[in-house]
Amino acid sequence: MRVVLVTGIHRSARGLSVDELLATSPGSVSVHHDLEEIGEGIVHRVVRDATGRVEREHVDLVHACASCTLREDLIPYLLRMAAEDPPGLCVVEAWDGVEPKLIAEAIAHEGALRLVAVVGAVDSGRLVEDLLSDDDLGDRGLDIAEDDNRTVSEVLTRQIEYPSVIDLYGTDAGSEAHVLVEHLNPAAVVALPGSRAIDPTRGLFDPGAAHARSNPAWAQYGDRLDGRVRTFTWTRTRPLHPQRFADALEQVLSTSVRGRGRFWLASQADSLLVWESFGALLLVEDGGPWMDALPPAAMDLAPEARRVSALLDWDPEAGDRRQHLSFVGVGLDTAALESLLDSCLVTDEETGQEFSTDPFAEFSER
Repeated sequence: MRVVLVTGIHRSARGLSVDELLATSPGSVSVHHDLEEIGEGIVHRVVRDATGRVEREHVDLVHACASCTLREDLIPYLLRMAAEDPPGLCVVEAWDGVEPKLIAEAIAHEGALRLVAVVGAVDSGRLVEDLLSDDDLGDRGLDIAEDDNRTVSEVLTRQIEYPSVIDLYGTDAGSEAHVLVEHLNPAAVVALPGSRAIDPTRGLFDPGAAHARSNPAWAQYGDRLDGRVRTFTWTRTRPLHPQRFADALEQVLSTSVRGRGRFWLASQADSLLVWESFGALLLVEDGGPWMDALPPAAMDLAPEARRVSALLDWDPEAGDRRQHLSFVGVGLDTAALESLLDSCLVTDEETGQEFSTDPFAEFSER
């Protein structure tokens, strides 16, 4: 059974995208889990076709959460539909605050289901404001678990960067918002209302490829300039001074709507640290050891995408250790940002010294 996944925190844009798929794909149906009352343990499954709602059913779950809904109801329901009376196309419409990766991988794992596309629906008029928003999902009533502390900007960004198709709606759809979406996800086809460039119901979505290109631990980023929208990628083969870099973080974060990549600290010579920033929000994670820090046999066990990326980055002295940070912004002052980041690198005199304090120590404890 062919399946298209549609995600998007902008509910009206997502609805338009689903409506268009139902209208243009004969015999199609959509499946949507309404999580509006998930805080009270209530989840409803809503099925509709081009004429309107077909059913609305309360779903009994062991625990009311998004992952439980996926595991205990969505996938079993899709498999029953595929076995009994498969429609021409099944459109899975995700809830506002749900990111596409987990659902896409679960659908693609099932042999009876053919995930042909992942679509991100975006309201161009709200794009920049939401990418720069400090709101948590809970501030807008969109949180899907008791401890869901994700921000609107984080979720929206992931809903843009992962899909193969972006449906862009709104009066601003053909201007700066369009370019910004292309910078965030250069691999996606951006479709405007009435001018869809491809048929998203044909083909096959590859979750492995989507993960590889969207994982900042090994993704390769470049530079791009379109009007006021710019992507600037900073690469260096010298480590960062941990304290100077920590002191500069607030200023670095103020420059862009999105930052991603990996960085190398002088205090943690063997640790690859992953950088993800969404406006003023910064997430740092331990990305494991640099490839150069591993014995040859262990390197062979690393994901292929990471091995390829390491070879592209390889330096005779530093190995794959490097700074590879990419920033997307509107009116980005790249000269100032480059100068600021360069000032955080260790000097010749500091090379090889011990660092008594490391503000990033908690992110690499092995």
